[in-house]
Amino acid sequence: MLHEITISGLGDLDRAAAAFLEEIGDGRIIALYAPMGAGKTTFTTAVCRALGVREDAVSSPTFSIVNEYRTLTGEPMYHFDFYRIDKIEEALDIGFYDYIDSGFLCIIEWPENIEEILSEETLRVSITVNPDESRTLRWES
Repeated sequence: MLHEITISGLGDLDRAAAAFLEEIGDGRIIALYAPMGAGKTTFTTAVCRALGVREDAVSSPTFSIVNEYRTLTGEPMYHFDFYRIDKIEEALDIGFYDYIDSGFLCIIEWPENIEEILSEETLRVSITVNPDESRTLRWES
């Protein structure tokens, strides 16, 4: 089944993030496919906000590769940024499988760089920048 959520602008992010979380249900591994500047980190921040993560705790893990946040219920969630990954071994060295096997929410930016180690349970979400600057999230379940 094809899912689609359009985000009309920054003011619509919280609604879109809540709708996304409702639609993905038990999905725990989320891979965000989008070009630079499409809003992967901005959308992830909105998802974190919907889960009760302190907004000042959320940042792009471009240099650290992974950030861990705590949701309102105290559960961890993991935010990966594989933009700077050159070799799969770099992802493996940080314990990637331990994170995705944890059962906690994992959101992955730049999954293209580690595609060969993503599990089949990974929910692959594309973010498209529309001509009017809105964004559209699309995925199949």
